Order: sequence, then structure tokens, then C-alpha cells
Amino acid sequence: MTNRSRLLAIACALVLAAAACAKADPPKPEFSGDISKGNPTKTEVASVEPQLEAPAPTPLTPEQQQRLDSELASVPAGCDILTTKQCLLPFPTDFYTKKQPGTGTGRLVSLPGGQLPNVDGVTFDPSAWNQNDGWSPNTPILLFVPEFDAELTKLPGQYDIEFSTTPESATVIVDLDSGQLVPHWAELDQRAGSPDEQVLILRPSFSLTETHRFAVGFRRMYGTNGVPKPASMIFQTLRDNKIVEDPRIRDRQEEFNFMFTRMAEAGVDRSNLYLAWEFTVAGPDTLAGRLLSMREDAMGRLDGGSPKFTVTDVSTEGLSAGVARKVSGTFEVPLYLDKGGEPGSRMVFNPLNGDPQAAGTYTAAFSCVVPEQASRSGEALPVVFGHGLLGTSGQAFAENTQITAAALNAVYCGTDSIGMSAGDIGNVASVLGNLSTFPSIPDRLQQGILNTLYLARLMLEQDGLGSDPNFQTGGANLLNTDQAFYDGNSQGAIIGGAATAVSQDWTKAVLGVGGMNYSTLLNRSVDFDQYFTIMEAAYPSPVVQQIWFGLLQMLWDRGETGGYVQHLTTRNYDLTPKHDVLMTVAFGDHQVATVTADNIARTLDIPVYTPELPADVAPLLGIPDAAGSAADSGVAVGQRRNQDLNFYGLNPIRKFPATGSALYYWYFGTLPPPQGNITPTMSPEYEAQCSAPGAAQSVPACIDPHGDVRRQEAVIAQKKAFFATPGEVLNVCRFEPCVGRPRP
Repeated sequence: MTNRSRLLAIACALVLAAAACAKADPPKPEFSGDISKGNPTKTEVASVEPQLEAPAPTPLTPEQQQRLDSELASVPAGCDILTTKQCLLPFPTDFYTKKQPGTGTGRLVSLPGGQLPNVDGVTFDPSAWNQNDGWSPNTPILLFVPEFDAELTKLPGQYDIEFSTTPESATVIVDLDSGQLVPHWAELDQRAGSPDEQVLILRPSFSLTETHRFAVGFRRMYGTNGVPKPASMIFQTLRDNKIVEDPRIRDRQEEFNFMFTRMAEAGVDRSNLYLAWEFTVAGPDTLAGRLLSMREDAMGRLDGGSPKFTVTDVSTEGLSAGVARKVSGTFEVPLYLDKGGEPGSRMVFNPLNGDPQAAGTYTAAFSCVVPEQASRSGEALPVVFGHGLLGTSGQAFAENTQITAAALNAVYCGTDSIGMSAGDIGNVASVLGNLSTFPSIPDRLQQGILNTLYLARLMLEQDGLGSDPNFQTGGANLLNTDQAFYDGNSQGAIIGGAATAVSQDWTKAVLGVGGMNYSTLLNRSVDFDQYFTIMEAAYPSPVVQQIWFGLLQMLWDRGETGGYVQHLTTRNYDLTPKHDVLMTVAFGDHQVATVTADNIARTLDIPVYTPELPADVAPLLGIPDAAGSAADSGVAVGQRRNQDLNFYGLNPIRKFPATGSALYYWYFGTLPPPQGNITPTMSPEYEAQCSAPGAAQSVPACIDPHGDVRRQEAVIAQKKAFFATPGEVLNVCRFEPCVGRPRP
């Protein structure tokens, strides 16, 4: 069997398994939202006053010149002279950009082709990536350090983010525009089987400010011989301002000297740097411009009315108490994809201005739950429902959603999040075997978000759902059409944050067990395990896999919360209202790592309910609990550790009832999440406690709590108060940790 045949066989198996389970153009919106405002960073207190001026230029010694010539000769053609292990490392770097006047950053990504071949020899096609004006605000920062000792090197851990802003930290990220440090954590790729394939990953603790430039620095990096590793001769030449003739170094000395000066102003001394480089984060036009353009064009086509729709089925079977009926149907949406919008289709662009261009009409499905109270007395809240991973609109008919709809007197309506719906499973599996075809997923995701926006409009307009007898009481619309609301869980929250950021029809969203940034989420999710088998078969190198996660995030930003988070609440886009979000997460979640919800909260200064956890629960495996015991973390930090460190930068809710946005942790007895890019079920603690037959379903420490938060009566009551007018965040846990009851 060939490699391609094996990949196709795996893909087909996954598909089968999943199946079982003419107006004028409107003006293009401008971007606001104070994108120049930096996110919460801090200035390092330097232990030694750094040198602001570049060292005086001096020539290399003959021995240094010989070493430099040898290193330069080993750099592959077209690759960065700072390359380590693989042409695209370190990642991301502005070496792979070019100046481009007229973009939001003044640059365009310019990645080389011919890289990252899969097992069939198909290499990376960077054409879609090279349309971006910078790198992802959620990017992982990747470096390979040969013969590296992470135990001796003082790396900031996920539980000790604050350490990253101290002079002792071996890693540093500097916002070159604001002059401040970026709190972050470091992790070695725990999925790599050999140190020779183990990438060091830095993960910023919030979304990096759009259009800003960032410098990354590494210092006091210890080798396996127990001493700090020397910088390469190439980097020493740049760092120490040596006189050289090679244009690959000479032409970059000015930009590096500027970077070193800005780093010094933030308290970072250039003289002991092992390596440093800079990169530019993409602007809002790259991240959100396509979807906002689609929104303005599509909403303009409605001319103040509703999308056309058809009711195709009404059912009174399988109803929960308080639910009158389930209604299914379809509605029409302008289509901005080719091939009729089928899985694998790509976005269509206007050749004159480069904006997405309507290429027909897409027939989207909807599934609605109508409560009995609304059937009797109307005034039902219109709630747009976001389904879970690779699901369908039919998940709106799930028992927990019906119970919530009845409790809130809300009509819950969902549509397929195409791009990552059940109908896309085959394309997703195919893409993982050739990741150059990945752009089809975010392209279709943006169409799916537009479909969601159209569904909200369908619920609000008088000639929409309320004009159909199935959504009427006494001949009148049973929906309260003042405004819509959003409620999504899991993928419905990850994509729902993006939909909320651009929504003009709802200002309040509940994002349950969600987060952002798939480049962080995937390796930490048990849901990705079966799909990772395809990716691993096609790209067996762990180094290449981690580079791909960084590349994928650059395009995935357009279809998930990560690309829109800086405008989700108060830094709203033009022609878009401000929004409030209520985030509820499950501690120890096996499917969506809660650290990414923390990153949303840190980005937006969303307060967290305290106490987050019971006093005897450590926030991560391998760090001290209340009694002070500690296990080997695998990442040295040399700093204080306590229960609060995992919640670095999260401010508490000050008073109740609260207004605005909030983050709530729910605890079900599940083991704390492990550190690093592994799933909870891969941790030694899980294997020790949960390997017995049936333990995963019966032992509280082993049970995945992902589906339990939405079922808590207190959570449903909190949604009801949050969706009220004017609405508030209730103190449903009464100043105690939110301890939930798992499903029986």
C-alpha cells in the first residue's frame, strides 16, 4: 500500500466513523478599535543597565571569519541566515516578509516554496499565506536549540507566566512599538520522540497587538554539557556589530541594531543574547477584512428585510419538558465561494478591488427549538446556537439545549458551521494529508460565520421566522425581536467568538467550554488525536508538525476567535456594536484547553470569578498543591509557585451583581491539566489513576467534564440573567468555588 493509499484509508475510516456519530457595492468598513493600544505587558527591571548604543564596529579575527564563512556556507539557499534545523526556523520572522506600501503593516509575508514536503513529496504552496500583511497574533514562537538542557535553563512555565517578565527568564518577548515585555510561557514539544526533533515553543499569554512589531530573545541557554551555549558566529556578528562584507549580514545590521536598542530600552541587554529576531503581527484587514466585507455586502442585499427561508419539517417527537416543537428548514445566503460552496471550495474575489465577491446563493440549514411558554404567550428570546466539533445544526435539538430553551423562554436556532461541520469531515481528513490545501477550511468557515449572521437576521426581521405559523402565537410573532443573543459550546464558542465580534444583531454571547488559537488547542485536545494520525503519517517529523501549526494559525485566524479577539468586546469594529461575553469553562477539560480561555480574558481584561478552584486543588499537574508538595515539572523556573500562578493577569470580579463580561471556572473533580502540548489523557497522573476499565466513565478525577458545564442549573440561571435587559452576571456560586455535578 502506498503512502497516499494509507492516508486515504485513514481518512475514509474517519469519515465513516463521523457519519456514524444589481445593487451598488456598499462602502468597505474602516477599522477602528484602537489597534494601536498595547495589551497588558510590563517593563523588565534590568539587573544590569543595558547598553543603548550599538557597540563600536570592529573587524572579525581570522578565526572568527573562518567560523562565519563556514556557518554561512551551510545556510540553504533562500533561507534565513539564522536558520536552525529547518529553513522556516526560527518562526515567525520578518526575514520572510517584504515591504509592501498600502498594507496595514507596510509589509507582506513572503514565504518560500519548496519547503515542508509530505511523504509523497508535495511541498508547501505559500501563495495563500503570502497575501497576509504579517504573522498571526496568536502565533507560536518556535526555535530549535541543539543539545539543549531545559532543566538548567530558566524557562517560564505555563504556571509561572510572571517569571517571563523578570531578568532571570531565559526567554523574552518585547513589543517594539510599546517598548514593553510580553508575558509568556515556554514548553518543549513533548510529542517529539527525540531531543533531536524537539522544538522549543514560546506561547504569549494574550493575543499580540495587531500591526505591532515584536522581538524575541533567548539568553543563558544551557547545553547538555552544563554550560551556557554560545551564540552562532552569524548572530554574534550581528549582535556585536562586527564589520563584515557579506551582504546577508551587512544589509541587516541596521535593522538589528534598531531592534537591540529597543530591547535595551525595555531592559534587555544585547551582550548576553544567544539569539534574537523580530516579526510583525498582521493587521485587522488581513485578519477580519474579508468577513467584514462579506457582511456589509450580504446585509446590504437584504435591504432591511429578512433572508428567504423555507420550513421543511416540524416535529413533536423527542421533546424535553417545556418544549413545544422542533422546527427545521433552510434559508438563502449570498455565496462567496466557488464550486457551489461545497467542502473544499475556495473564496471568490473581485479582480478589481480584491474583496470577496458573491458568486451565487448558498442554501443553509436551520434547526430551531420552540418552548411551550413562547407558544402560549410569546416574548421568546431569539438565541443563535453554535454547535460542537464537526457537528450540525441538529445539535440544537440536544436535550440540554431544549432544557435551556425552556428555562429561558428562548427559541434556540442553529445552522451548520460550514468549514468545520459534519459535511466537512472528508475535506478535513484530506487536508491533513496535504496541508497546502488548508486554505479551503478558513475560506468556508468565513462563509459559515456569515450564514450564522444571516440566521440572526432571519430571527429578528418581521418577514423572517416570525412570519411563519410555527413561530407564532395567536397569529402574532412569538419572538421578541428587540435583539438576538448567542450561545455556543466547544467549537460553537471557539467560532462563536469570531461571529460575535462581527455581529450587528447580538451584543451578548455565552461562550461555553471554549477558547481560541487552534495552534495551542490541537495538541492539547483528545478530539484531535484521531486526526493527528493522518497528519503524522503525512508529516512524520515533529519539527515540521510544529511549523505547520504556526502556519495554519495564520489562516485559521479568519475563522475563529483568535483573529477577532482584540475587537470582541470594547475595541469594536466600525459599524459594529460593543459586546459582552460570559465565558464558562470546565477545569481539566479534555477537549478544549482552558488556558486559551484565560488568554482571551487577559487580552480583553475580562475579570474571573474567584475563588476559581477549591483550596486543595493545584491549577496544573506537577506543581504544588495547598500542602506545598511538588513534582518535577520538566521546565525549570526558579521562582515562587502557588495556586494563583496559573491565573496570572486575570483580575477578579469586584462586586455582584456584575455587568459586562466575565470568566467562570467550574470544577467537577477532574485531574488538573498537564503542562505542555499533550492531552490530559497522556499525563502520567491520568495513566496511573485512570487506566482501570471503566475509570474514564466512573472515577471523578478521570471523567472529561467538557459536556457538564452547560447542564448545571446555576449556569442556566446565569444565562437567563445575562440575557435579560439590561442583564447582569449573577453570583451563582455565592463566593465559593463553582463545584458542579457530573452527569450520572
